[in-house]
Amino acid sequence: MLKLGVIGTSWICRQFIDAAIETGKYELKAAYSRSLEKGEAFVSDFPGVYVFDDLANFVNFEKLDVIYIASPNSLHYSQTKAAVESGKSVIVEKPAFSNPKEWDEIHRLAHENGVYVLEAARHIHELVFQTIKDFLSDKTITGANLIYAKYSTKMPALLAGELPNKWNPKFSGGILADLGVYLVYWAIGQFGLPEAAHYKAQLLPSGVDVSGYGLLRYGDFDVSLYSAGNSFSYQSSEVYTTDGTLIIDSPATPSSIQFVKLDGNSEQINIKIAENPLFAEADDFADFLSNPTTSENKKNYADWTELSKFVNQILFTMRQDAAIVFDADIDD
Repeated sequence: MLKLGVIGTSWICRQFIDAAIETGKYELKAAYSRSLEKGEAFVSDFPGVYVFDDLANFVNFEKLDVIYIASPNSLHYSQTKAAVESGKSVIVEKPAFSNPKEWDEIHRLAHENGVYVLEAARHIHELVFQTIKDFLSDKTITGANLIYAKYSTKMPALLAGELPNKWNPKFSGGILADLGVYLVYWAIGQFGLPEAAHYKAQLLPSGVDVSGYGLLRYGDFDVSLYSAGNSFSYQSSEVYTTDGTLIIDSPATPSSIQFVKLDGNSEQINIKIAENPLFAEADDFADFLSNPTTSENKKNYADWTELSKFVNQILFTMRQDAAIVFDADIDD
């Protein structure tokens, strides 16, 4: 049983706790919040959980094996660094780090301290992702169009003149670092590292993107990406092949997938959807952390780490193309 600590009091943190406990492989031991009162309220359903408002005391708590981090994007680096230097493995929400410099430094420190850093890109762990990968394995890809646009709950505050973390370069915000990361992870997870990446965005006065179009260029095909936080899109995503078109209602949260052949005939792809979408990643990470030295788990970690590195590189390249600069990109 892995002894789990969490950083964050958001809905995604609670969803991960529920998924972790559902696996039967974790026990929630501690939580960190800058507000002790808020932290205690957050874990009130779980008796015997220690709550900290001091990060150093939290990461050095001896009852922890792994720490899950779901704080604002810009805090991932410093909090993960504190955890790995204290000998704790980390599961950090996507996007794990603001830029390749942070990514490289964290993974260097993790290796030096004999611990592991796992990026919580939950949708690539779900069975439906592998189902699609298997289905496309014998197909010749000619292109893809991926869409994830959802009106943000933080838009009203933005329109009222406030600057929520989500839209603030200080916190490594913007839509590419929010909904867009799902699309980049999906594309690279399915098709590999592209030869080139481009991004054209609608920028806010704060300097980050509220919507944007990306292009990932592969040798024989292109993948277009569209994400937005100021509108809803009800369009499906599509993958084009020489045999027909795979239609996915949402690459981030798929519930329906069909393949329409060139002759117009279609077939529905059977998929299984977990009640908690974070269950698969929590289960995979528990299996790895409980026995990281098996050949299968070594390969899994290498694959996850490589994919995380590729995604981080491409997100940074796309931001550079759109002239989006985070505070974390600026050297002191």
